[in-house]
Amino acid sequence: MPRCLWPSLRKTAVILCLLLSPTWGQAMIPLETVKLWADTFGGNLYDTVTKYSGSLLLQKKYKDVEPSLRIQEVDGLELVKKFSEDMETMLRRKVEAVKNLVEAAEEADLNHEFNESLVFDYYNSVLINERDASGKYVDLGAEFVLEPNAHFSNLRVNTSLSSVQLPTNVYNKDPDILNGVYMSEALNAVFVENFQRDPTLTWQYFGSSTGFFRIYPGIKWTPDENGVITFDCRNRGWYIQAATSPKDVVIVVDTSGSMKGLRMAIAKHTISTILDTLGENDFVNVIAYNDYIHYIEPCFKGILVQADRDNREHFKQLVSELVVKGVGVVDQALREAFQILKQFQEARQGSLCNQAIMLLTDGAVEDYEPVFEKYNQLDRKVRVFTYLIGREVTFADRMKWIACNNKGYYTQISTLADAQENVMEYLHVLSRPMVINHDHDIIWTEAYMDSKLFASQAQSLVLLTTVAMPVFSRKNETRSHGILLGVAGSDVALRELMKLAPRYKLGVHGYAFLNTNNGYILSHPDLRPLYREGKKLKPKPNYNSVDLSEVEWEDRAEILRTAMINGETGSLSMDVKVPLDKRKRVLFLTNDYFFTDISDTPFSLGVVLSQGHGEYILLGNTSVEEGLHDLLHPDLTLARDWIYCITDIDPDHRKLSQLEAMVRFLTGEDPDLECDEELVREVLFDAVVTAPMEAYWTALALNASEESERVADMAFLGTRAGLLRSGLFVGSEKVSNKKFLTPEDKASMFTMDHFPLWYRQAAEQPAGSFVFNLRAPEGPEGAGEPAVVTASTAVAVTVDKKTAIAAAVGIQMRLDFLQRTFWAATQQCSAGDAPCPKSCQDSDLDCFIVDNSGFILISERSQEMGRFLGEVDGALLTQLLSMGVFSQVTMYDYQAMCKPPGHHHSAARPLVSPISALLTATRWLVNELLLFLLEWSAWGSRRADRGAEAKAVFHHSHKHRKQDMLQPCDMEYPVFVHQKAIQEVNGIIDCGACQKIFVMQQIPNSNLLLLVTDPTCDCSIFPPVLQEATEVKYILLICQDVSCHEAFALTVTPAHNASVKCDRMRSQKLRRRPDSCHAFHPEENAQDCGGTSETCASLPLLLLPLCAWLLPPQLLR
Repeated sequence: MPRCLWPSLRKTAVILCLLLSPTWGQAMIPLETVKLWADTFGGNLYDTVTKYSGSLLLQKKYKDVEPSLRIQEVDGLELVKKFSEDMETMLRRKVEAVKNLVEAAEEADLNHEFNESLVFDYYNSVLINERDASGKYVDLGAEFVLEPNAHFSNLRVNTSLSSVQLPTNVYNKDPDILNGVYMSEALNAVFVENFQRDPTLTWQYFGSSTGFFRIYPGIKWTPDENGVITFDCRNRGWYIQAATSPKDVVIVVDTSGSMKGLRMAIAKHTISTILDTLGENDFVNVIAYNDYIHYIEPCFKGILVQADRDNREHFKQLVSELVVKGVGVVDQALREAFQILKQFQEARQGSLCNQAIMLLTDGAVEDYEPVFEKYNQLDRKVRVFTYLIGREVTFADRMKWIACNNKGYYTQISTLADAQENVMEYLHVLSRPMVINHDHDIIWTEAYMDSKLFASQAQSLVLLTTVAMPVFSRKNETRSHGILLGVAGSDVALRELMKLAPRYKLGVHGYAFLNTNNGYILSHPDLRPLYREGKKLKPKPNYNSVDLSEVEWEDRAEILRTAMINGETGSLSMDVKVPLDKRKRVLFLTNDYFFTDISDTPFSLGVVLSQGHGEYILLGNTSVEEGLHDLLHPDLTLARDWIYCITDIDPDHRKLSQLEAMVRFLTGEDPDLECDEELVREVLFDAVVTAPMEAYWTALALNASEESERVADMAFLGTRAGLLRSGLFVGSEKVSNKKFLTPEDKASMFTMDHFPLWYRQAAEQPAGSFVFNLRAPEGPEGAGEPAVVTASTAVAVTVDKKTAIAAAVGIQMRLDFLQRTFWAATQQCSAGDAPCPKSCQDSDLDCFIVDNSGFILISERSQEMGRFLGEVDGALLTQLLSMGVFSQVTMYDYQAMCKPPGHHHSAARPLVSPISALLTATRWLVNELLLFLLEWSAWGSRRADRGAEAKAVFHHSHKHRKQDMLQPCDMEYPVFVHQKAIQEVNGIIDCGACQKIFVMQQIPNSNLLLLVTDPTCDCSIFPPVLQEATEVKYILLICQDVSCHEAFALTVTPAHNASVKCDRMRSQKLRRRPDSCHAFHPEENAQDCGGTSETCASLPLLLLPLCAWLLPPQLLR
C-alpha cells in the first residue's frame, strides 16, 4: 500500500469507529442529551429573533405583493457598457475644461512681451492674509476672501480667483516668475467659466515650467513643520507625464574614491530626484562604477524595470547605501548602459520611445569618445544627460561635450539645493519634439492622494486622477527651441466617477472597479490606500501601484487582467473567496466579471455580479402618494453615500439630505433637482412594503416588560434600494452598541463599496436561517460596555422560478440574554422528569457555542467569549479539522504592512558600544554642520532660499528613517469554515496520558454550533491553532545575466505563488503602452544643451570638502 494513503485510511477508520460505536460517548456525554440541548436552544432562539425582528411579518408582506412584482435578470455586459459610456461623457467634460485652459494660456503667452523689470503684485498662496508686526498686509499677501466649501472637502477657498504657490527654493519675484504669473492672470476668467459650465469640476491648475503653480479655487498654503514649502508642481506625476513621452533611463553614477564626502551625498540626492521624475510608463536601472561596474540591484542585471513606486523606492534605498572606493572607469559603464537600451529596443520591450543615459560624476572621465562613436554616432537615438557633481570645473568641458554631442543637457550640481532645478532641465529637453510639433497629448494619471488635502486634514481622504495637457510657446522665434510653458490640469475624484456605477444595480455582493493600462487599481472596494500608525492614518508607500492581480488574486492565470489591459470587452466567471468582518470570515462565491474600456482614456471598467440572486433585481411598483406617506417616518433613512438625487452641484441643494431631496423631487417642490427615477421608484415600493414593521416594533416596545427589555436593544431592516429602518426596544441611552447603524460603524451601513455585513452574511444563509455575530466593544471608549450579538436573516422573493433578495432583517440582542437562554436549555434532558445526569454547568463538562467561523459566543469563562476556538482549545479544533467538520482556507493580503526585519519591539534601544555611540553623535554633528553651512550659502538673490530647501531635504530623510516603522509586504492568513453538511459529530482526542471526549451538534436555523467536551483531560500537548497572519517570505536568489540561481532559501513560498524573489522582481507584467511617442524632431535645436554654472562658491561651502575629507567616510555615506 502506498505510504501516502495510510494517514487518510487511518483517519477514515477512526471516524467510522467513532460514529458506529457511540456507547463510549453515551457514558460520559449523552449524545441524545446534547442534541436536545441544541434543539431546545435553537428553538427558543429562533422564536425570540423572529418575534423581535418581525422577519415572518416582513416575509409575508413581500409575499402579499408577489403578484405585482417582476424579477429582471441583469445583463452584465450591457450594464458595464452603459456605465462606461456615462464615465466617458463625464471625463470628456474634464478634458474640455483643460483644453480651454491650454488655449487661453498659449494665447496669453503669444500676446505677452517679456519685461525684465516688470513689477507685479499677485496673490501668493503662502502670504495671503498675512500681516506684519504693524498690522499691515505683507508684500504679496493682500486680503484674500476664503470661505468653507463643501464641494472642495470643506476647505476654505475662493471660487472667484486663483492663487499662486511657489516652492521655497524659487524666488517669488524672479523676472521669469513675475512674467509667467502676469501672463497666466488670463486663466482666472477661464477657471470660473469652466466651473460654471461644469459644476462637478474640482481643482483646476496651471503648473509653470519656471516653478510657480496657479491653482483654482484660490487656497492658502501652509508650510511644513520646518517652515518649508517642498511642493513643486514640476515634480508631480501629472506634470511629468504631460511634459514628456515615456522613456527608458539608465542612471550611471561614479562611486570612485574622488566622489567621497559631500559629493556622494549630492549624487545620491540627485539620483533620488531623477527617480522622482519617473512614472509607471517609464523604465529604469541604476549602474554604479569605479574599477568595475556593478548594478546596485544585482537581480536587475542586464534589464530595465518598470519605474513604479515599489521599484523607485527600492532603488532609493540601495542608492542610500552606496559607498565610494577605487578609481572611476566610465567607458565600461557607458557601454553597459548602451547595450541594455539597445537590447530592450530590439526586443520591443520597455517604453519603445525615448531613451536616455544620466551620467553623474565629478568629471574625471576618460576614454569615452569611442563608446559614443560605436553606439550613438549615426542617429544619436540615445540622449545623454551629464551632471557634474561638486564645485570643481576642471572637467566641465568634457561633460558638456558628452551632453551636447548626444542631444542631451549638461548641468553642474554643487549643493543639495541645486539638484531639483538642474534635474528638471532634462524634462524640458525631452519635451522639445512634442512642443515643436504642437502635439497636445491628453494624459491621465494613476490614482493618487492629494498631498495638500491630506496635509489639511480634510474631512475625507480622496483618491484622485488628473487629466493634463502640455502648454507650449507658439512664438515663431522660439519654435526650434521647443519651449514648454507648463502643464494645465484638473483633478477628478475617483469616488465621483464611481457614482456612475450605482450600487443598487450590482446586488448584495456585486461591485465595480477601474484599472489602468499598467494593470494598477484606480478604484476597487478592496483597495486599502491607508494604514494606521499609532493614532494617525497614513497613505501606504505603494498605495497607487496595487496591481489588479493583487486584489483579484483568484485570477491566477491573469486572464481578467490581460483582457482589461488590452481594452477588450467581454466576460468570464471565477470562483472566489471574499474576506469579511476584518478578514476573520470568508464567503465562497461564484462571480461573473464583465469588462470594457473607457474610450479616450487608458482606463478599463469592470463590473462584478455574484451568480444566483446577485444577477436578479426585484422591480415593484407603487403610487407616489402612498410611497411618500410611508417614506416620511422618523425611523427611515437612506444610504448616505448613494446618489438618489444629485445634490452636490447646485449650492442650494448641498445642505439637503438624500431623503429631503427625494421628497422635494417627488412633490415637485424643486423642479431643478435631478434624481435616479428607477432607484426612487424602488425606494417608494420598499417604503410601502416595510411600513408595517414600524408599527410592529412599536407595539413590541410599548408592551415590553422589564424582563423583555433585557432581550433586544433594537430591530432593523435594510432593502436592496439602500432603505434602512430601525426600531428601539429600550431608551437610546440603554443601547449597548451605540455605534451600530451609524457612520462610525461603516461595516453595519450601506456604503458605496458594500452592503452591510449583516446583510451580506444573511444573503448566503439558508432560507429562514439566522446568522449570529458577536460584536465586542472596540477601542478604549468601548471598555466596560457589554458585548452584543446581531442576528439577521434574508427575505427572498421568487417569481417565475427566479429568486432575488428583497431585504434583510435582524435584531441587536444582549449577550447576557443569549447566555441565559443557553444555560436554561442545557437544564433539559431526555429522561422525562428524572434529574438530568449531565449539565453544561457540571465541572466535568465544558460547553461552547461557536459560530461557523469558529469564534466563541458563549463559554463558562467570560474571557473566552469573542476569541477564536483554536486559541482556547487547540486540541479540539485540530480534531475537528482532521475530521472535516471545519476546513482551513488560506487567504492572501497583498496590501499588508509589516515591520521590517531587525525592528526592535522594545522601546529600549539595543546596547551600543562607546565607539558606536561616538560615531552616531559625530554623524549628527556633521549633519548639523552641513545644515548650518548650507543655510549660509546664498548664491545670489535668486537662490536665497536654497538653504531652507537643503534643510528640508536633511530633515525629511531623518524623519523618514525615524518614523518609517512599517513597510509593504505580502501576508497569508488562515480562515476557518464549518462544513454545513456535517451537522453532528462526536469523537475522542488522544492526548497521551488521557483521552478527551467531545460532541458537536448544529444549532438549528442558525450558523451556530454546540460543542461539549471533557475538561478533565489535559491536552496541552496540542499547540493552539491561531488565526494569525504571517508574512510571505520568498526565496532569495542571486541573478547572473538573464538567469537566477538560488543562493539561500528564507522559507518556502505558498503553493499558489511559487515564484521566487528574483523572478518576481525581474518579471515584466503585461501592460499597454501609451498611444503616442515624441522622441525626436528634425527642427530641434540640439545645441541648446546647457552650460557652466553662473554662481561662485562661498567660503563655507569651499571648506566642506575639507571637513568631509577629515572625517571617516562612513559618517557621510
